[in-house]
Amino acid sequence: MSLIVQKFGGSSVADAERIRRVAGIITDTYKDGNDVIVVVSAQGDTTDDLIEKAHEINAKPSKREMDMLLTTGEQASAALLAMAIEALGFPVTSLNAWQVGITSDSKYSNARIKTISDERLRRELDQHKIIICAGFQGINKFDDITTLGRGGSDTTAVAIAATLRADLCQIFTDVDGVYTADPRKAPNAKKLNEITYDEMLELASLGAQVLCNRSVELAKKYRVNLEVCSSFKRVPGTIVKEDVKVEKMLITGVAKDNNVTRISVIGLDDIPGVAFKLFSLLGQNNINVDIILQSIGRHGTKDISFTVASDNTQTALDILHECYPDNTITHDDNVSKVSVVGSGMQSNAGVAAKMFEALYSVGVNIQMISTSEIKISVLIDRNDSDKALVAIHDAFI
Repeated sequence: MSLIVQKFGGSSVADAERIRRVAGIITDTYKDGNDVIVVVSAQGDTTDDLIEKAHEINAKPSKREMDMLLTTGEQASAALLAMAIEALGFPVTSLNAWQVGITSDSKYSNARIKTISDERLRRELDQHKIIICAGFQGINKFDDITTLGRGGSDTTAVAIAATLRADLCQIFTDVDGVYTADPRKAPNAKKLNEITYDEMLELASLGAQVLCNRSVELAKKYRVNLEVCSSFKRVPGTIVKEDVKVEKMLITGVAKDNNVTRISVIGLDDIPGVAFKLFSLLGQNNINVDIILQSIGRHGTKDISFTVASDNTQTALDILHECYPDNTITHDDNVSKVSVVGSGMQSNAGVAAKMFEALYSVGVNIQMISTSEIKISVLIDRNDSDKALVAIHDAFI
C-alpha cells in the first residue's frame, strides 16, 4: 500500500461535471489499494470573483479580512468534492487548515507554512478514509486564517507529502505535464517526461505557470516524489526529480513572465554603499528584486535599474520617492521577461549568443540581461514577448 497525495487546481473542479471526473480519479487511486490525501483549490474563477466582491464593499480591505474571505473558496471545493466521493460510496472526510493542523506565520495574503501536524491525518487514514484538504491556507499564532499566496495549494500538497513521507505527490492541472514552452504560445512545444528540481524551480520562478516555485523548493528540500499530470487525460505526466537518467538537453524550457515592472533610479551618487542602501530598503519591505543593471559612473553619478513583480510596483515606488526625493525615478510596466532554462548550458558554450541571435532574427530589442548557471533572462517590450518566446524555443528545441 502506498500513500499518495493528489492536488487538483481550480480548473479541474470548475463545475459539477469536472468534480465528478476528479472524484473518479481519486477513487480509482483508492481502489488500487492506496491511501489518498487530496488538496483542492477554489473552483474556476471563484477567487477572482471574491476579490471583486470585496472591492465592491471596500476599495482597500485589510489583508486579514481578505484571507478570511478568500479561503471560503477552497472550503467549498473540498466539501463539494467530498460529497461527490460520498455519492460513489467511498469513505471520505473534508478538512480545513485548522483541522489538519497547518500552522503558518502571520504574513497575511502571503504566509509561509511553519508546521503540519500529522495526528488528525493519520487518524483519518487509519479509518481508511479518503481525506480532502482545503489548500492555500494556514492558521497563525493568533488563530487567524492566512493564505499562502499564489500557487498556495501546490505548496499545501507538497508540504503534506513531505510531512507524511508520501510515496508520491501528484499535481493535477489542465495540461498533461511540463512542456518546453507554453503549448498555447509555442506550437512546437514538447512534453518532458522528466525534469530536475532545479530546472523546474527556475521555470516556475520565471513565469511558467505549471507549478508554484515554493512548492518545488519544498519538494527539492524534502525529496518529495513529484509528478505533474492532467485531470482531463489519463496519461503519464512529467516527473520532477533530483536528476534525469538521460544526457541533459541543452535547453529544458523557455518561459515568459508578464508580471514584471522595470524601475530606474537616476542620478545616484557614485560612491560605495549606494546600491546597498537602495536594495536593503526594498528588502526590508519584502520586495524581491530580479534583474539589476547599474550604469558606469560618470560625472560623479550613476543610474540603477531593476525589476520587481508588478504587484510590488506601487509599494516600491512609494518607498523610493520617499527616500530619494531629489532623484528622478521612472518605471515601465509594459515589459516582459523571457528566459531559457537548462542544466545542459553549464557545459555548452554559445547559449547566450544563440538566444540573442533568435531575438535579432525577429527584430526584438533587449533592454536588460540576467544570467545564472542554468538560466538566461532578458527584459523586452511586452508586445514582443510572444514572438520572442516562439523564436527562442524554435532556435533550441
